[in-house]
Amino acid sequence: MTEPDHVHELARLLGDETFAMLTTRSEDGTLMSRPMALQEVEFDGDLWFFTARDSRKAAHVTAEPQVNVTVSSRSVWVSLTGPASVVEDQAKKRELWNAGIEAWFPDGCESDKIVLLRVAGASAEYWDTPGGRVTTAISYVKATLTGRRYTGGEDHELDLT
Repeated sequence: MTEPDHVHELARLLGDETFAMLTTRSEDGTLMSRPMALQEVEFDGDLWFFTARDSRKAAHVTAEPQVNVTVSSRSVWVSLTGPASVVEDQAKKRELWNAGIEAWFPDGCESDKIVLLRVAGASAEYWDTPGGRVTTAISYVKATLTGRRYTGGEDHELDLT
């Protein structure tokens, strides 16, 4: 696969996911992770999230923009890093708004209490194990029985800048 193919594959893998863990750095330097609903994965690797304007994560991103976003599912693991920013774009909020978001923000997308977080992917790594858990388990057992290193999936590092 070429580098553009890997970027496209990363976007496809993330596009199939609903939730991610967003890790930010607090004022005292502590890393903090929390689940976030993925809103859009653009081909260029940008990720979008809704958050409250006065949330700790918005304050963390404003003070220290470098973040990590991780996604894990039955057969895919993704780690994406890059700068995040608080975005106040009413048109983008309307574009991304959906009924699921309303559960967290019942005042609606027009509320000035809501902002977007945009993570501009700078680099990413993904592990893809086609076949899911069954294939992973078989590969693991095979490696254990034969004494050979586990090789159940593919690992790709990407520069998204």
